[in-house]
Amino acid sequence: MNPKRFLLPVLAVLLIAAATVATLAAASALPGRGATPAASQKRPALAKARKDRRRHVNPAIVRRLRSSAWRWQALMGVRPAKPFASLNSRRALRYWSGQARRMRWLAAHPPHKSAWLCIHRFEGSWSDSGDPYWGGLQMDRGFMSTYAPESLLRRGWANHWTLLEQMWVAERAYRSGRGYSPWPNTAHYCGLL
Repeated sequence: MNPKRFLLPVLAVLLIAAATVATLAAASALPGRGATPAASQKRPALAKARKDRRRHVNPAIVRRLRSSAWRWQALMGVRPAKPFASLNSRRALRYWSGQARRMRWLAAHPPHKSAWLCIHRFEGSWSDSGDPYWGGLQMDRGFMSTYAPESLLRRGWANHWTLLEQMWVAERAYRSGRGYSPWPNTAHYCGLL
């Protein structure tokens, strides 16, 4: 018998057996155990990237919430809230979203809202642009420049302001000691004078 003929099939069987054992060993290995060092290094980096993505807060969103809260506070005459945390932290996002929500709610409920709505009913539409009086509470130029100079510069005459902005400007005049005297007839019709 020729030894070459005998060794060739034995060698083929051994190679097939070695390949099978290597395949089974690789398939049965648990993730993270027995894996190559490069694969095990990729997994923690991927987990850390996912964790960082969950913690990351877009500072543009926090800035927008902060400016909304400050705008309502300025309109109501409340001292602006001071920042205390980094804009890209979850703490800042929670704080400024709470402040913006709270200030929006407070702005929607002026102290004398029913009185301003009654005066508006006798004065004109909220977008009334007839000179010399503008808006739903018929504010003249001197009134607007005295009680809302920043709104006058930023948004123009009162007919371009929202109804809440017009009511809060009137509220400023009321708090300054003028009361309802800028609207003598309509305040009398409403029973306010």
